[in-house]
Amino acid sequence: MGGICDGRVVIVTGAGRGIGREHALEFARQGARVVVNDLGTGREGDGRSAGPALEVVEEIRDLGGRAVANSDDVTAWDGAARLVKMALSAFGRLDVLVNNAGFVRDRMLVSMTEQEWDDVIRVHLKGHFLPLRHAGAHWRERSEAGDLVDARVINTSSGAGLFGGVGQGNHSAATAGVVALTQTAAAELGRHGVTVNAIVPAARTRMTEEVLTTTAGPVGGFDAAHPANIAPLVTWLGSTGSRHVTGRVFEVEGGAVSLADGWRHGPRADRNTRWNPTDIGDAVAKLLVDAPDPEPVRGAWTSKPEAGAVTG
Repeated sequence: MGGICDGRVVIVTGAGRGIGREHALEFARQGARVVVNDLGTGREGDGRSAGPALEVVEEIRDLGGRAVANSDDVTAWDGAARLVKMALSAFGRLDVLVNNAGFVRDRMLVSMTEQEWDDVIRVHLKGHFLPLRHAGAHWRERSEAGDLVDARVINTSSGAGLFGGVGQGNHSAATAGVVALTQTAAAELGRHGVTVNAIVPAARTRMTEEVLTTTAGPVGGFDAAHPANIAPLVTWLGSTGSRHVTGRVFEVEGGAVSLADGWRHGPRADRNTRWNPTDIGDAVAKLLVDAPDPEPVRGAWTSKPEAGAVTG
């Protein structure tokens, strides 16, 4: 098999089903050797099975590709370290890390339990940090030894991470953290030949079946909600041809790809001395007039409040 990732070695976490499965298969079609990581858990993190990862490995081998299954827990320090070591022992190198593992435990904030908060932060945010930390340390070591590193990290955020999501406070916070982690890692690892980008996918999966906002359906044989639509961008970001792209966040849905434009410094008022509380309200009012309205929170009532109204 040959393609834009020919000979590259790729780790995909959460690759047993849905979007991650499609990533793994497309990387294989494009010539990559793939480490298929998945715990085989349920939608909310229950249970554990090696079956989903092994099934994807078999699919890749049926395509004529090379792959190994891995069932390490990427939210555990030692598990993430073993995952990176498996890529090195199985294929002799590591070129791409795709952080995709995650699950949801949606609930309104005032009803959410501490465990539901902790679990989602752990799986999404810590589950991104640990593989990135161990892979990054490997690439830094290679770079400092004089090797030419041309590596990639592709992280997975969400629309809730960019704009917030009603009933998804834990998921919103975790995946917003993934965006900040992506930007930080891009700045830190660039000197070692590593690019780091993030995607915000919208597709039909176990995680999104209750919150997916797309109304697009199959048109002319094209299923705009199919998870395979996300893989071409991710595969290209993992290729050598994307080395000029880093620190970016891409929204991708169906046949559409766009760049998400994050926080920027906006309108500013500076009186060159400390503000008086009775004066600063007028300054804030002018800043709000000069600034664009924020994007609406997903699932929220979006009517603009009257001036002076209290919003939460």
